[in-house]
Amino acid sequence: MMVGRRNSEGYPDPTTYEALTTIENELKAARAYRPIVYVCSPFSGEVAGNIEKARRYCRFAVDEGYIPIAPHLLFPQFLNDDKQVEREMGLHFGNVLMSHCSEVWVFGEFISDGMAEEIKRAKRKNYLLRYFTSELKEV
Repeated sequence: MMVGRRNSEGYPDPTTYEALTTIENELKAARAYRPIVYVCSPFSGEVAGNIEKARRYCRFAVDEGYIPIAPHLLFPQFLNDDKQVEREMGLHFGNVLMSHCSEVWVFGEFISDGMAEEIKRAKRKNYLLRYFTSELKEV
């Protein structure tokens, strides 16, 4: 979209120009390159609360200019975490996705067993790990 400084009748229209330029710049920024980050946070236990927290962590990643991947928000939609075979499958799928991420972000003060395995794998593969509190402060 090309924005002109003049309106359709040829008169200067700085207010409209500024507004449309701002919109155009926001659209360009939304399409800009964003690295992918793996969101590591608890799922089991207080599932409903942990899902809400994971959504908040993903939103934080978006606001920071990243594309979040949170397998524990996706795979429980069709895999049963209570069935060991399906849980292992979901963890494996998550590991595959992790290998495509530029960073692994660990959220919260509690490290679940699943998170511990993800962190262990990230360290073994030398992925960049960043730790955040549940209040979204990096530690």
